[in-house]
Amino acid sequence: MNRRDLTLSSAASLAATALPLGWTTSAHAQGKPPQAGKDYLKLEKPATVDTAPGKIEVIEFFWYSCPHCNAFEPAFERWAKAQPADVVVRRVPIAFRDDFAPQQKLYYALEAMGKIPELHGKVFNAIHNERQKIATDGPIADWVAKQGVDKAKFVETYNSFSVAAKAKRAVQLQDQYKLEGVPALGIAGKYYTDGSMAGSMERALTVADYLIADARKTR
Repeated sequence: MNRRDLTLSSAASLAATALPLGWTTSAHAQGKPPQAGKDYLKLEKPATVDTAPGKIEVIEFFWYSCPHCNAFEPAFERWAKAQPADVVVRRVPIAFRDDFAPQQKLYYALEAMGKIPELHGKVFNAIHNERQKIATDGPIADWVAKQGVDKAKFVETYNSFSVAAKAKRAVQLQDQYKLEGVPALGIAGKYYTDGSMAGSMERALTVADYLIADARKTR
């Protein structure tokens, strides 16, 4: 979803116009290697990475209310699980506006409580399939409690300094990568790609593989 279109009111209509994950242009289908400036961008100023030396960081930028992110999540999850030990995969929830911040805090609170494997996919399902409105503090806390999580502990974590710091860091990263929409991928603090550039988010993962290999040669 383009940054200009990232509004809660437009999410449902945009879902119907999303490109299928398997869509490719004729040039992409010919198997040409990814090209800088076309299939991906090389950042003029490298973004800060939060991984140990020798590791290659890959970031998935996402928004829980984005239908494209919801559609991409299963493919990204499979891809992430298949990465070798030198690749560190991270998710970063974006906030282009202040009203995105509660879902940012939701992700980081779940992460701090070790609940991402259990509940990350369920958040997408609740929003996009069950049509639940999980976008503000109260409904978020109520929904998490219904999943069997201690509500008081969640609220404490949700409002903690550490979660606020991670949300602030997420905004810094989206700015460093000059993010224009989601889902999108940042690789090694050097490269950026998304479905618009690569032709589909499925192919963006292939472009990411190419860029990981390049980063591995030059680290």
